[in-house]
Amino acid sequence: MPDKNWQFELEEYIKQGEPERAEKSEAWQTAIGLQAVDGLKTSEYLLDTAKDHIEGRISIDEAQKRIHTYYEHRSSRTDIENETMEADIVSARITKLLGEKSFQFSPAEWVTIHRRLFEGVFDHAGKIRKYNISKKEWVLNGASVIYADSYSIKPSLEYDFTAEKQFSYEGLSVEESVKHLAKFTSNIWQIHPFGEGNTRATAVFMIKYIKTFGFRVNNDAFRENSWYFRNALVRANYTDLQKGIHSTTKFLEMFFANLILGTKYELKNRYMHVDYVDENNSQSAKIEFPKCQNDTLKCTLEELAVLELIRKNPSVKQDELAERTGKSVRSIKRIVESLKEKQYICRVDGKRYGKWEILV
Repeated sequence: MPDKNWQFELEEYIKQGEPERAEKSEAWQTAIGLQAVDGLKTSEYLLDTAKDHIEGRISIDEAQKRIHTYYEHRSSRTDIENETMEADIVSARITKLLGEKSFQFSPAEWVTIHRRLFEGVFDHAGKIRKYNISKKEWVLNGASVIYADSYSIKPSLEYDFTAEKQFSYEGLSVEESVKHLAKFTSNIWQIHPFGEGNTRATAVFMIKYIKTFGFRVNNDAFRENSWYFRNALVRANYTDLQKGIHSTTKFLEMFFANLILGTKYELKNRYMHVDYVDENNSQSAKIEFPKCQNDTLKCTLEELAVLELIRKNPSVKQDELAERTGKSVRSIKRIVESLKEKQYICRVDGKRYGKWEILV
């Protein structure tokens, strides 16, 4: 992958407006972009395979098999091919996972995702580390985040997941919800339960979790800013009081706003470097989140997801909304009633043959 032409080539499928191709293309773009987290690049062969899958000539399982066969049959690989092998294999696996509807919110699911991504790539795929780690970070001038002690990994995971499962997003504004999701993500990432591949596994897990709210995440975020995502996680978990450095989730919040809400915050890695001096105060200013698509509105995450689906298709039925969001028809009815009470939508021309009108 010598340049970013792959982005433009895969983006064409989204511009064509065919839902199935667009969804596949978004998954591939996210998967390929995530490899930059560990400085990896995919091959031209993977791009050709991705196109065949998007266009329906092969299934995702056939795409995975094609990638494995490609590397198995090359007995004398070049250094470049050795570097792309991991990226190609893991990209195909991420695409498959993102295309699956099933999801369980639990530490076991996160472990399973890691195993499915890295089986045959890492010996420790899907295994909780039994040793302590540190990693030199560019954004910290070579310092390391303090990761969870190996003996505390399982209880730490259990604590964070139990707290999140008991947390209610009902009634929370979009701003409050995004901040909470950013904090939860930074907390579980700091545990760093695996020897390698933590950030990619975290990203896949969080994408699937966010989808349970009814969102289709913005693939541009990971496609273009996966390294920013990792550096934002680092800054969210690093404090050095002697140097006046405090942990902050503000960078991660901007990333999640772009990911979930489609905002256009400027995500620059240099702004996160501990030595960066923000003379214009641009990155330390209070982050302003959009209230739905209009600054005067206040929606929950669930309401925002449903409102956006209605905006794209005013004729959409409630059972279709339930299918698209993964929620029950009963939940959709509750959300729709809330949007009607807030006078954000109304029904015109009757229930059966009518359509929704956006009032905001």
